[in-house]
Amino acid sequence: MPIKMIARELYLLLREVEKIEKELKNAPSEKYEEIKDKLRKIKAKRNRMRAILEGKKRP
Repeated sequence: MPIKMIARELYLLLREVEKIEKELKNAPSEKYEEIKDKLRKIKAKRNRMRAILEGKKRP
């Protein structure tokens, strides 16, 4: 996968993390755990993508 595509995917994941974090702040108590789990999963994806990008940038 080209670096440009990886960087774009990382950017989208960063935006999604921000969105879910805001959603979590305003979440009703019955939805809190569900949203927290969703945030955990998207952060894991973000971290994997970031690691892939760092690996591609190294010669």
